[in-house]
Amino acid sequence: MIIVLTGIDGSGKSTAARALVSSVRAQGGRALLLSNHAGRRVMSLLAARLGVRLPAKPADAVETALRVGNVLVSHLRAGRFDGLVVMDRHLHCQLALRSANGLPRGRFLPWLLARLLQPDAVFHLAIEPAEAHRRIVSRGTDSESLGDLAAFHAGYRELPEYAGFVKVDASVPKEQLMAELFSRLATVGVDTDPALSG
Repeated sequence: MIIVLTGIDGSGKSTAARALVSSVRAQGGRALLLSNHAGRRVMSLLAARLGVRLPAKPADAVETALRVGNVLVSHLRAGRFDGLVVMDRHLHCQLALRSANGLPRGRFLPWLLARLLQPDAVFHLAIEPAEAHRRIVSRGTDSESLGDLAAFHAGYRELPEYAGFVKVDASVPKEQLMAELFSRLATVGVDTDPALSG
């Protein structure tokens, strides 16, 4: 069984993904965390250090290549794993970034997305851009403007796939978020019972 976590930067995707996997393992179940990053953090930090803004099309080309490579490897690994697979990000994230940057969806990413093994659920960690920006500034490891986060926020909502996402309030404390995620997992039919995850 596969679940995907999406959301803008600062929504807590990676933290939630790690916590989900750790919780299932702690209960004796089998869980695998797979990250589908696109190198945005490295590129944004480099651009900030150089005092430049990367052009949208070249940045998207690099991000797409990295993201697609990671997603394909993740699906190969997921297909060989018996248990709960948690994917931190997916192709939806790149499509949302394209929308945020005023770029077209293109044909390849939607085509590939339709042909990959479909996840049991896509959980979207919903958070207001201002709160996400506050979190990013406080951790000091990223460089994202409030305007970019707002555009990314809108980009997700413009996706045709967004209607099928399971929305979860990511502005709450971590413990409350995890409880909500486990509750939603059961609702969509993903069983995290160790007896069924191993």
